[in-house]
Amino acid sequence: MIAAHLKKLPLTRETSLLVLAYLYLPILVLIAYSFNANRTATVWTEFSFAWYGRILANPSIQAAALNSVIVASIATVCATAIALLAALATYKPFYGQKMVEGGINLPLILPEIVTAVATLLLFMALGIKLGLLTVIIAHIGFCIPFAYLPIRARLNDLDKSLLEAANDLYANPLHTFRRVTLPLLFPAVLSGAVLAFVVSLDDFIMTFFVAGPGSTTLPVYIFSAIKAGVTPEINAISTLMLVISIVLVVFSFWLGQRGRTTT
Repeated sequence: MIAAHLKKLPLTRETSLLVLAYLYLPILVLIAYSFNANRTATVWTEFSFAWYGRILANPSIQAAALNSVIVASIATVCATAIALLAALATYKPFYGQKMVEGGINLPLILPEIVTAVATLLLFMALGIKLGLLTVIIAHIGFCIPFAYLPIRARLNDLDKSLLEAANDLYANPLHTFRRVTLPLLFPAVLSGAVLAFVVSLDDFIMTFFVAGPGSTTLPVYIFSAIKAGVTPEINAISTLMLVISIVLVVFSFWLGQRGRTTT
């Protein structure tokens, strides 16, 4: 009803198109100039894939990409496992449930820079040396709510009669989880894992604060390189990360939809 009324307002379509252009035109320009043969990023000469070949052969970029994949992979596995246990623990109503769920989802509400500074202070207080390990630990905590939400939503949609049937057939809680609950939750678990992987792979603020020597990830590398000016290599790296992120987010969405239609 509200959307129908909004459509009748003057200049609604034009305003929407301007907003979309403001949001997405810079991205399209970045992608286009990543294929620019000219060394000057803003002066177009001819179409070329040369910069993609250069970044794929750059040892510094390879090391940063490897760090990003290592951090994202470990953080995804750990965050998804914790999110699954948290979703199962908060499935049945209990006293203080809303408070617990709010605590799990708190990283989504707090400004990321606040979480990053707090995490850095914690590592300093504990005397933990900054490096790849601190980045992984920080990413695990930051990614938990992103994996938790799809799993929790899927749990709410589960047919409770299936769990009751398993109990009637004398299945213990472990067998019920392995044979009934987990297979039904698997698309949502995989969807949450993909989402957590994307968040970890693209994260800059948290990584920038808690990273140490030798733990540079791709977003941090891009930030360091851009201080010398925007170059076609930066455009190419950003385009590759954008494509990977879009593909993974679409895959995560597809998994979530598939989980709903299979019940």
